[in-house]
Amino acid sequence: MTANEEVKKGTTTIGMVCKEGVVMATEMRATMGTLIAHKTTQKLFKIDENLGLAVAGVVGDAQTLARYITAEVQLYKLKRGQLMTVKSAATLTSNILSGSRFYPYWVGLILGGVDKDGGHVYALDMVGGAIPDEYVTTGSGSPYVYGVLEDHYESGLTVSDGVDLAARALHAAMKRDSASGDGMTIATITSDGLSLVEKKDIDKRMAKMKLSS
Repeated sequence: MTANEEVKKGTTTIGMVCKEGVVMATEMRATMGTLIAHKTTQKLFKIDENLGLAVAGVVGDAQTLARYITAEVQLYKLKRGQLMTVKSAATLTSNILSGSRFYPYWVGLILGGVDKDGGHVYALDMVGGAIPDEYVTTGSGSPYVYGVLEDHYESGLTVSDGVDLAARALHAAMKRDSASGDGMTIATITSDGLSLVEKKDIDKRMAKMKLSS
């Protein structure tokens, strides 16, 4: 991710469907060209109890979109008295993106969450394309993540195993992609809501998998 519109989209984000819900993850580095501009960048946003958004791209655009989508989802809940489905949230986000083609948002998004039909993740591009999948990754570190996920992902894996897999995939990206690094943010979304995995838990899992920091 970058704080400058002229800088490349250096980031790694992940979303994957698991047996009990969804796991979403990002690293925390923001780059400005070859400069590491920030080391604690928020790239994973809670949209609602059942929805999360992982962002890659220009920081300002990503933050604006996160606020915009959150406001619309909360308004929907206030009016309807129920949570928005993941598909509806993806359609909403797609409409926001496609409606801004003359001034596009320079982002790549992953929207993930749970509803009555289970867990879902959607990849959304900057002009509004929305594609559901079992797992997806965006950003400059995504080739390394796909290498790990293609080898290790299995349909129906548990959320706990999904957290391990997300950590392993981010670790691979952070080792080879200079624009990705400085720690991980991992969240689980289940019927109990969205929860961030504590750093000490991530460190414990990494040690168990014998992955060096």
